[in-house]
Amino acid sequence: MSMIKHRQLLIGVLAASVAGGALASSHREAPFISTRPSVDGTDFYMFNSYEQGRAGYVTLIANYIPLQDPQGGPNYFNLDDNALYEISIDNTGSGSANITFQFRFTTTTQGLTVPVGAKNVPVPQTNIGPVSATSMGAQNVSQSYSVTMVTGDRRTGTAMPIMNLSTGSATFAKPLDNIGNKSIPNYAAYAATFVYPITIPGCSGPGKVFVGQRQDPFFLDLGGTFDLVNYHYPYTQLVPSGTSPRNYGTNSLAGFNVTTLALEVPATCLTNGSDPVIGGYTTASLRQASVLNPTPQSAKSVASVGAVSSPTGPELAGGAWSQVSRLGMPLVNELVIGLPDKDRWNTTTPVQDAEFADYVTNPTLPVILQTLFSSAGVLAPNVYPRTDLEEVFLTGIPKLNQPVKVQAPAEELRLNTSTAVTPYASQNDLGVIGGDSAGFPNGRRPIDDVVDITLRVAMGVLLMPYDGSSADPDPKSDASRQFGYTDGVQANPAMFTTAFPYLGTPLPGSPND
Repeated sequence: MSMIKHRQLLIGVLAASVAGGALASSHREAPFISTRPSVDGTDFYMFNSYEQGRAGYVTLIANYIPLQDPQGGPNYFNLDDNALYEISIDNTGSGSANITFQFRFTTTTQGLTVPVGAKNVPVPQTNIGPVSATSMGAQNVSQSYSVTMVTGDRRTGTAMPIMNLSTGSATFAKPLDNIGNKSIPNYAAYAATFVYPITIPGCSGPGKVFVGQRQDPFFLDLGGTFDLVNYHYPYTQLVPSGTSPRNYGTNSLAGFNVTTLALEVPATCLTNGSDPVIGGYTTASLRQASVLNPTPQSAKSVASVGAVSSPTGPELAGGAWSQVSRLGMPLVNELVIGLPDKDRWNTTTPVQDAEFADYVTNPTLPVILQTLFSSAGVLAPNVYPRTDLEEVFLTGIPKLNQPVKVQAPAEELRLNTSTAVTPYASQNDLGVIGGDSAGFPNGRRPIDDVVDITLRVAMGVLLMPYDGSSADPDPKSDASRQFGYTDGVQANPAMFTTAFPYLGTPLPGSPND
């Protein structure tokens, strides 16, 4: 491989110098959402399940609350009781949701006290002793949630509760975050008890649900990105002998957790029966109005009446839902949408995406790369409009994951549910461009290196041929289009599992055994 192909050409600098947000799949990606981390969607995954015995199922994963420091107590990373978290499925190519799974949360405080002298005084901690799934007496704060399936319009369609197959209950418990081994011995086994079998309205087969903290599965060198692509081995040098040019850097997210909303649903319950392709995305919404509660529930009254839920807290919210976060394809709001439109894009749904089309057909990313790394031979493809990017981001790729009928250009993560599953041990992290048709952008699995894939696609790897012939779309950029663009960070397979919910056990707040 040539020296240029070894050079690490990362467009992450775009986020630092132009967009003002982190180049992560969606960590703090827009000005407003960075002030409300509890509703900040970080990543969305959708793939044909590859757990043994789960053929015919699709896994949907929406991660929220970025950059969770494991030791960030005593108030850990609860989801917002005043928010609506959604995973939406478009199975008609319309850009509008046909099926939506809605998650709502309730926080309960037990008001635990300890005797201090002659008084019982409320404690400040989340727990005051070891906690297990069957012994929660020492747990002071807990969250539960409901899941509702809406068919048709997500606000006016038919809403039906999803039930626990084992108990018949419509309420599910969320595990505590991983405080540490003294508080929750064997956290992996503890969290596994919060994976529930579910009945899904109108679906002949059962599914699964899990909501809880997981190790952040995304991987990228954020620090070097923000410091003008300042890596240990700069792009002007060859990587050390024997070191993969795609795996020499530091994963800045390796020390953090996220909160996962995960569903496993039979594919036949998500498709429309005549087309195996579905589009998916996740959103979070808040009430349009909120005020500070002048008289929140006092500590003494909490202790006297027992468990209370959060409406007695410092914020009162009401009115219609207003969407504040959106995520389908990774990196779109970071690398594609211009800064003036970032907050607005987060409030829209895919059916509205025609108004953002210029960002896809005339992308700024390759031009900025050319400016930053022209001395390394980087050239932006001089081909407009970029129909290759339209297919990847807005319509699906023909013969791969394009719906039978594309009714509107819509930015969604698209999955062909009829694609054969690639076993975990054989998955190629470059997905489709690496010869693995079950990977990104045909859905997205945890192992898929969406940063490297997106960089290469943005720089024209799909614009072929590269032979200087009359069919070559831009002979001058032939060499540049074939560079092995990378951020130097690949996934650590140990971060993932081969069973639902597929993401690794969250890092503990206390490193002590």
